[in-house]
Amino acid sequence: MKTQKEEVGLWSRRSILKGSALLLMGGIAGRISNANSAPVPTSTTAPPLPWPWVKLDPIEAGRRAYRAYLSEGG
Repeated sequence: MKTQKEEVGLWSRRSILKGSALLLMGGIAGRISNANSAPVPTSTTAPPLPWPWVKLDPIEAGRRAYRAYLSEGG
């Protein structure tokens, strides 16, 4: 037969510490798995400043952007 404390659902200090430890370990495991699956950034160097001004054709820029959006998936 259950005692009155078990029926009310009071938590013990041990159960709270165990639950928080499990939560912490799950967060660490999730962070480690996320860090391992992240892509490695590639470094590209930009040309030296000041960059020369180039007049762009808005129609051609739109076409290139649309093609890049379709080929790279957005």
